Amino acid sequence: MRSATSTARKSPLAVLMRGLAALLGVTLLGALGPAAAQAAPARSEAAATGLHISDGRLVEGNGNDFIMRGVNHAHTWYPGETQSLADIKSFGANTVRVVLSDGHRWTRNGPDEVAGIIADCKENRLICVLEVHDTTGYGEDAAAGTLDHAADYWISLKDVLAGQEDYVIINIGNEPWGNTDPAGWTAPTTAAVQKLRGAGFAHTIMVDAPNWGQDWQGVMRANAQAVYDADTTGNLIFSIHMYSVYNTAQAVTDYLNAFVDAGLPLLIGEFGGPADQWGDPDEDTMMATAEELGLGYLAWSWSGNTDPILDLAIDFDPSRLSSWGERIFHGADGIAQTSKEATVFGGGGDPDDTQAPTAPGTPTASAVTATSANLTWSASTDNVAVTGYDVVRVSGSTETTVASATGNSVTVTGLTAGTAYTFAVYARDAAGNRSARSATAAVTTDENTPTPGVGCSVRYKVIGQWPGGFQGEITLRNTGTAVINGWNLGFSFTDGQTVSNMWGGTPTQSGSTVSVAPAGYTASIAANASVTVGFTGTTTGATNTAPKVFTLNGNACTTA
Repeated sequence: MRSATSTARKSPLAVLMRGLAALLGVTLLGALGPAAAQAAPARSEAAATGLHISDGRLVEGNGNDFIMRGVNHAHTWYPGETQSLADIKSFGANTVRVVLSDGHRWTRNGPDEVAGIIADCKENRLICVLEVHDTTGYGEDAAAGTLDHAADYWISLKDVLAGQEDYVIINIGNEPWGNTDPAGWTAPTTAAVQKLRGAGFAHTIMVDAPNWGQDWQGVMRANAQAVYDADTTGNLIFSIHMYSVYNTAQAVTDYLNAFVDAGLPLLIGEFGGPADQWGDPDEDTMMATAEELGLGYLAWSWSGNTDPILDLAIDFDPSRLSSWGERIFHGADGIAQTSKEATVFGGGGDPDDTQAPTAPGTPTASAVTATSANLTWSASTDNVAVTGYDVVRVSGSTETTVASATGNSVTVTGLTAGTAYTFAVYARDAAGNRSARSATAAVTTDENTPTPGVGCSVRYKVIGQWPGGFQGEITLRNTGTAVINGWNLGFSFTDGQTVSNMWGGTPTQSGSTVSVAPAGYTASIAANASVTVGFTGTTTGATNTAPKVFTLNGNACTTA
């Protein structure tokens, strides 16, 4: 599991927590400021180039709506992860937001490198949002750089960015103001936009909110119209980052609807879902409301976070999606269900393309283990092009998407040992047409049986605790002489705790009893080696007693 302090989410500081209760009421953020009640000035769109804003919407050069459905990728800290964009695309994303550095805080990403990223985005048919991360938390974090410095960085890349207006959005600076005097955000944001326009940039420009991107004091919301009006091109889009501040449906819907009602362009440029010690973001409402309103969203983040709870893919491995990754890619209102490719690549829901691909062939299973299975099927055909496949688990009349792929094979992970499954496959094209379902395939995973010569010990640890929740860690050690291949760990809570999210394993809970199956990368434990499973949970009271008894494949473990 990777670690990079630079990709950890910035926790709200004490001032945020003091204002949180007021934030979640209706009055703190209020309506958009007086200027927001006025219609945006009319602007000529005859000269619009590439992606641009029209009537408060992000559209392509041909006038078609473009709704971003994608994720963030921490390129500047992991420049060697060159496969990531192709992997992100394989799950159906149409956009990727790429973390860059202007050299103020981290190693500068130069023109050749940025040109390569743009080429990689285009090769993988992804719209590329490029952002400078060095500005994060300016005014509160002493290491942060200014928006003016970031603007100079973009100007230094003008030769690389010129002509890429169809494919690239410039996000001037990430979360460019902390919680200290957030009203100071407005002037430098306006100045940075005008500096880029003065330098001749015609791209759509994206600006992030203050308060570490979450705008919990409503500064961006109140001043958005004035900032928008200061851009003579009108090609400006606002980005709100939604984490623990947005832990109720009302907080989410109030904010998003305020911009839509004012006719101002907005997207959710970052968001999280897993609970942490600061709260539990309401990602279901974020995604559902974004779909209802036709707003873009970009989940944080593909991989590489210090706290892996926010990794969509574990260790940059597309075959090891976390529960957060499964939610984003395969859940309700998720990327596989709602993403449409940009028309500049030949996709994007072209109304003239109404022909669905042919049904894929019946999947066949191989390499079946206790927790995974490889599925392969005959490819579909389409009048334009097949862009991907969705694998579903079928249970009676219910279907659950469990994997996506661009090719005609995939490894389904996170399965339970000794369990019968039924899988089928759909094909989809760039216009969003979906094929008929393939015939189904029955797969039964291997049993997890005790391995002779294997013993176990367990260390259970509470990492952090907050009102109503906690983060835990379970280290499982093989104290025997034989390798453990596949396992099931059992234990029980005594104080009404429940597991809400887990990485390194897949939990099943019935009442107080919890059963954990391994992830693909924790399934094998060598003799005298260990694996670690992390999770967040909820509590019902002040007491959070640790489990006392653990079993591995039905055999008792010692506790450490």
